[in-house]
Amino acid sequence: MSISPLMPVYPRCGVRPVEGDHCHLIDEDGTRYLDFASGIAVNLLGHSHAGLIGAIQQQAAKLMHVSNLYGSPQGEALAQRLVDKTFADTVFFTNSGAEAVECAIKTARAYHQHVGNDDKFELITFTNAFHGRTMATISASNQEKMHKGFMPLLAGFKYAEFDDLESAKALMGPNTAGFLVEPIQGEGGIRPGSEEFIRGLRQLADENDLMLVFDEVQCGVARTGKFYAYEHYGIEPDIMATAKGIGGGFPLGACLATEKAARGMGFGTHGSTYGGNPLAMAAGMAVMDAVANDEFLAEVTEKGERLRSRLEQFIGNYPELFELVRGKGLMLGLKMKVESRPFYVHLRDNHQLLTVAAGDNTLRILPPLVADDAEFDEFFDKLSAGAASFDPATA
Repeated sequence: MSISPLMPVYPRCGVRPVEGDHCHLIDEDGTRYLDFASGIAVNLLGHSHAGLIGAIQQQAAKLMHVSNLYGSPQGEALAQRLVDKTFADTVFFTNSGAEAVECAIKTARAYHQHVGNDDKFELITFTNAFHGRTMATISASNQEKMHKGFMPLLAGFKYAEFDDLESAKALMGPNTAGFLVEPIQGEGGIRPGSEEFIRGLRQLADENDLMLVFDEVQCGVARTGKFYAYEHYGIEPDIMATAKGIGGGFPLGACLATEKAARGMGFGTHGSTYGGNPLAMAAGMAVMDAVANDEFLAEVTEKGERLRSRLEQFIGNYPELFELVRGKGLMLGLKMKVESRPFYVHLRDNHQLLTVAAGDNTLRILPPLVADDAEFDEFFDKLSAGAASFDPATA
């Protein structure tokens, strides 16, 4: 056989972690890596958080899975906590971010079609967005690299320029059901939408009875110093997809909605075999216990400001490599003047520092939210050594 046992859809590197220790990953050969990628914004409590591990262990010993045909005390409890902490009135649990966005798309369409507005099915999405890898979520993105091999795309999406309200307005028509947007783009390069843009989308939705759908899969769950990033803008969405950090490393996602927005989601309209299983709910509750409080969120904000300040000072030492720092909280992007991917590889392979490459020549810096001064000092030691030894001409 020439094909690998693992389907070769990832260009897997030589890092092969087998153990985690707080903010570090340990390779099978014992090499320690400082993990400022966090599984792409997933491991917000690091890799050895006692509360999260204990909750999963205790629940695994009791009950791991039960069909959604039965009542779910665990799901009801976590859904209530999310409702109490957010704009939402109701929650559907999924296993991933892509599933959460799928549910959000269906919810937005069902809102209109429940009352017979079958012509309202199009969502206006935005350039350089990433919403997942299912057929609907790749169709919601304008990125051709995700389309190749999977044509034709699903109908029902139009692409406006991100952070350009007039571009979104120009695409509105009789088929428009709403807007689907990341308030802070992750894969697109850690690009926060401006207040004018995000508030403007809310106003357009209100004036035209459209759904404002947020994809907070990457920027949600305390990552930006708010429980969800929409709070930075002083507005609320109608529907929101969340995942990644919400399970702290255990597969978990959710679609949150207001009562009005969920009016089309009745019996039989949606489902999931594993969604909301007791084990995932235990992980979600442990994460909520740790992060869904003002003290923890204030710490993330303070750490983010400290890290950003140090980054802004640091890039002045290498004006030929770095352009600017952007983002919020501990979701930061280092925009480079050269291609970011070779530098990310250089840091990983030569300095045991894990970050994430992104669009717009951006290096994503996504530390566990429990990282502090010791980890920040180590990060800058490795980043400085990496910048000093990096040669774009030979990378």
